[in-house]
Amino acid sequence: MLSRLYRIIIIGLFSSGLVYAQEEVKGTTIPDSLQATPVDAEHDPAQAYEELRRFARAFSLVKNQYVEPVSDKELIDAAIAGMVDKLDPHSAYLDKEDMIDLQEETDGEFGGLGIEIGEEKGYIKIISPIEGTPAAKAGVLPGDLVVSINDVNTKEKDISDVIKMLRGEPGSAVTLKVSRQGKLLDIHLKRELIKVKSVRSKLVGDIAYFRLSQFQTNTVNDLVAQIRSIKTTPKAIVLDLRNNPGGLLNVSVGVVQIFANTQGSIVSTKARNQVVEEFSRYIPDNILQNTAVLKNLPPWLHSVPMVVLINVGSASASEIVAGALQDFKRATIMGNRSFGKGSVQVVMPIDDETGIKLTTARYYTPSGRSIQATGITPDVVVSDTEKGDLFSSPREVDLDDHLLHESVPEKKAETKPVDNTEVKIVDAKNMYEFGSDQDFQLQQAIRFLKGEKVNQGVIQAQSDGATVSGVDSRVGMKHESRDAKEVTKDAKNKELSDKGSSTSVPSSNLNKVPEKALDKAIDKVLEHKGD
Repeated sequence: MLSRLYRIIIIGLFSSGLVYAQEEVKGTTIPDSLQATPVDAEHDPAQAYEELRRFARAFSLVKNQYVEPVSDKELIDAAIAGMVDKLDPHSAYLDKEDMIDLQEETDGEFGGLGIEIGEEKGYIKIISPIEGTPAAKAGVLPGDLVVSINDVNTKEKDISDVIKMLRGEPGSAVTLKVSRQGKLLDIHLKRELIKVKSVRSKLVGDIAYFRLSQFQTNTVNDLVAQIRSIKTTPKAIVLDLRNNPGGLLNVSVGVVQIFANTQGSIVSTKARNQVVEEFSRYIPDNILQNTAVLKNLPPWLHSVPMVVLINVGSASASEIVAGALQDFKRATIMGNRSFGKGSVQVVMPIDDETGIKLTTARYYTPSGRSIQATGITPDVVVSDTEKGDLFSSPREVDLDDHLLHESVPEKKAETKPVDNTEVKIVDAKNMYEFGSDQDFQLQQAIRFLKGEKVNQGVIQAQSDGATVSGVDSRVGMKHESRDAKEVTKDAKNKELSDKGSSTSVPSSNLNKVPEKALDKAIDKVLEHKGD
């Protein structure tokens, strides 16, 4: 069972729901809602001065007494990082490399090899090469274990560090030493500019199937382009947000606009100062992008029955989309309960090269729901496979120092023991091809839309309120979506049945790896590498 898995383009843990502060560095401009934040009423200038004196004393002691010389910059960077990292799982100090990585993540372009990687028992495992990339051309295969990169051993290395090792300037050379079926192979590659497509689509019979892997700068334009390429009128839609960790908040708003005929609020945010901001229309990040991209879309987008697929890997911006389409009654949500990241991060520069990613608000669905630490509950729960879920994965509620749901009394979030803080997205042995008839959840969504009986698989821990009741009555329905203005004020104050839920899915017995078997196999290969 994989302990951690990222797409190669993802750096860090769910850096989604992002809003970028305008960058003026020498006098940084911050969003209006944050500028209005009053000084904390409990702030005591004298006490703050004393605390700063304590910090200065600690700085002086380390600077002058530590066994090895440490630069001022190293100490200050570490102090800022420690201050921010302790707040919650999504706030972070961003050094120069981190700022570049974050921009690449949201743009979907970077210099690299084009592979999806995971970590298994301390080893880096190839999940899949991306079609048409250097990795695919060089013959990198799913299941290959990366022993070293440019002769640097990767065992026990943090996966984020390995990602940085794999990336680099287009045209630069890199050698991967991989273990494949007991043999060591050297694979020589040259990095290229990787442009990751966040949108994929196909017609499955007469059903339009769209998969979004992230909410990037170009996602709305790419999705619209693929919609316009469909020359027939589909009878139904499947929007697949499984394993989508999120992205840009404004892009999620645009995606909702595509599928829901609404003029009202799609998502709202509330900051510490209780200032509420509502987002009801898509505004591109880039002024060069077409602001009229959502005009004159095919009418079937708002009328045919629709299913949205989610799972534990669906977070933040994905949950904004699923929650809005659920509130508007535009779509039936199927799959597993989502991750539960209901917070917004703002990237604010400190100087010309560094910044902080700071949690500044919670977000709310059109009916006023906060999904922080609870997630989106599907209307119809369907397990990963017919035999049950592949594994147990941590959600937001399991992470150290997570923000509490508003229904929970103010106190420090309790730490729950988990083996990692990243969502384990999918077992490599069960990564089906896009639109495959072996994708159990997708096939159940198609059956639902066709009016056929849905096989829920083995439901090991069913989320509150998620059933198959009403399946027959909803199939083939004229999905008359509600405008946001029709979502009543009472609904905004209604407590959810899953409020405060922290139910986690028990571990499945599927795909268990014998203890130390992988270590022994690799060690055996390394012992005979000179043979």
